[in-house]
Parts: sequence; C-alpha cells; structure tokens
Amino acid sequence: MNETRTVQLSSRDEGEELQRAELYGLLARLWLAPPDAALLEQFAVAVTEAPQPGAYLEAPWQDLVAALRASSVAQATDEYEALFHATGKPEVFLYGSAHLAGALNEQPLVALRSDLEALHLTRDPAAVASGQTEDHIAFEFEVMRYLIAGDDPAQCHLESQRRFFRVHVQPWVGTALADAVEQHPRARLYAALAAFTRAFVEVETQGFDMIE
Repeated sequence: MNETRTVQLSSRDEGEELQRAELYGLLARLWLAPPDAALLEQFAVAVTEAPQPGAYLEAPWQDLVAALRASSVAQATDEYEALFHATGKPEVFLYGSAHLAGALNEQPLVALRSDLEALHLTRDPAAVASGQTEDHIAFEFEVMRYLIAGDDPAQCHLESQRRFFRVHVQPWVGTALADAVEQHPRARLYAALAAFTRAFVEVETQGFDMIE
C-alpha cells in the first residue's frame, strides 16, 4: 500500500490535473450520446482557447466548438444515430473490441474487465441495462477521469493512469476510431469530435512518454 501511495511520477500541478479530468469527462459525455440543449448552450458561450495549455489542441478545439455551435439538437441526434446506432450493424462501432479484435465482446473486453476488477470499478446499472459493454469509449474515458481525479490514492495515481491508457485507450481511440469517424461521409460534428479526440490522445501519449 505504501508503495502505491508514493507512485507520483509527475510534478503537474493540481489545476492541470483537474483540466485533464474535466476534459476526459466532457469527451465521455460527447461520445456517449448526442448533446442536449443544455450542453449546446454551454458551448454557445464556451471559450475558444484550448482547455489545456499548448497550441497543439488549439485548432481542433476551435473546430469542435464551431461544430457544436453550428449544430441543433436534432441535427446532432440524427448524425449520432446514423453513425453509431443502426437496426443491424452500426456504421461505426464505439467499442474497443470491434476495432482491436474485429468483433464485439472479444479478448480486449475480457482484459479490460479484469483490469476494472483490479481497480474495484463496475459499470453504472444504466449502462448495463442499455447493453453497453465496458469497452465503450465513453466508459473508458470515465475510467481515466476517475484515475486522475478520484480520491482513492491506492488506485488513483499516475501509474494507474499510464497503464490503463496504454493498454485500453491508446491502441484504438486516436487511430482506428478517429479514422473511421473522420472518414465517414455523414460525419460533421462527430468528425470534429474525432479530430479533437485524436489530438488529445496524442497529447496524453506524449505526456506518458515523458515519464517512461
């Protein structure tokens, strides 16, 4: 236990860490469901400066803000349904197993569940009822938010973040998923979201590279 509590591999200040956690939470919300009126109203007055320091996120953040400001609830919902929901097979899957193993409910999901059990994390009952599995991008981003901002020092530290990100986020979110969404002919708002997500994952990757 003492060993875990002392794994503080970064000198980032608390403000920067809170920004990271909040950004993971926002991205989880945007990937989970189309924005509602309240969220679109927030983006109508959102600042266009990147939510984290550094110019690399500036342009994709501005594009995302612009795309949200240009969308209505109905337009965003129609696009979300066209891309990620379908009577049969969705145009784009939001699940890691689909991108990493070519099918749902495969080994990447098994490995993820094992790691979640070690972290003492479970799914929200609403997600279980909806049929969503833990390898949904929104769930994985919520796990990252928890590992950054949670109050359990035995689990919520930089090494846990690094390992979870390397194994469960980095291999597919900023590459296969972002590619599939950006290349889809019907993607407008979600192309902007995918581009920003790709840039954010690249920034996180570089950050973890620096501590290894």
